[in-house]
Amino acid sequence: MAIFLSTSSIAQTKVDKKIDSKQFFADENPINVTITTDISTLGTKKIKEDYVKGMFNWKLPDGSEFNEQIRLHANGVFRRNYCNTPPLRLNFHNPTSPGLYGLNNIKLTCACKKGPYYDQLIFKEYLVNKIYNLITDKSFRVRLASVTIADENNKKKPFTQYAFFTEDLKEMAKRNQCKALTTVKVSTEGTNRDQMTLVSIFQYMIGNTDWAVPVNHNIRLIVPKSDTTANPYAIALDFDASGLVHADYANPDPQMGTETVLERVYRGFPRTMPELEKSIKVFFDKKDKIYSLIKNFTLLNSSNRGEMIDYLDEFYKDISDPKRIQELFITNARTQ
Repeated sequence: MAIFLSTSSIAQTKVDKKIDSKQFFADENPINVTITTDISTLGTKKIKEDYVKGMFNWKLPDGSEFNEQIRLHANGVFRRNYCNTPPLRLNFHNPTSPGLYGLNNIKLTCACKKGPYYDQLIFKEYLVNKIYNLITDKSFRVRLASVTIADENNKKKPFTQYAFFTEDLKEMAKRNQCKALTTVKVSTEGTNRDQMTLVSIFQYMIGNTDWAVPVNHNIRLIVPKSDTTANPYAIALDFDASGLVHADYANPDPQMGTETVLERVYRGFPRTMPELEKSIKVFFDKKDKIYSLIKNFTLLNSSNRGEMIDYLDEFYKDISDPKRIQELFITNARTQ
């Protein structure tokens, strides 16, 4: 049973190890953690910067454990209103969490609701992130977890569900020798052109239209430390509305003119054929690893693995045909 520890108890349970972000997300092994907090208060907080206290317990394979006080708040807009468990923002950047301080401020995306169906959605969204990692290092790393959430007041029963952690923006930028731009907005074509081409094709690949660069909607920006005047790199995130995940709550954007999220729409701007060939080569170079990633992920049932592969087959068929490439990414690409 999870126990809420006072600040004075933390020193007695502290381990000597320190975990940094790069180390944490480089490890592919799923972890088991318990988060103990005031669940009722967490759910009623309206402003995302308004954190509540909680305890984060993580037992390591060698028998040691981290049991540290952190701060957290509910995250997201749609999922917060629709899901039983919204995404959580976990802030380890506190004196009370010295061992995990290096994780900084990371998101925990939980299964939307209880049950096997929603666990499968989490696995699919996790895999989409891992596919993105294969396409480019300029992407957020993720780590799978089984998370038990317990109420410090014992008014609600503890429950366990699958979730995944997402790397902190500043840590992702640092890993790419960049710095995060958190107060800047740019046009889609005001970003790094090569990276934007790659991101736009990736979003088409997974069937995701739920993003927009000018308003930083499901897009984050980073810029090279060596040249902060350069056009920033666009980094995509949050893929639960994509066709590759195909969540029951995902609805197509009426502006796209589609009837289901399974219908792909290219939302990038026109590119020259040489530019497209350069980016498309990346997707072909990574195809075997992408398919292997899905086929070998046995937590996802065989039916869902098959559906993901079939959906990707359609994408690879599109980018194998020069006439289709011309039609999708040049002739019918957006111009404004």
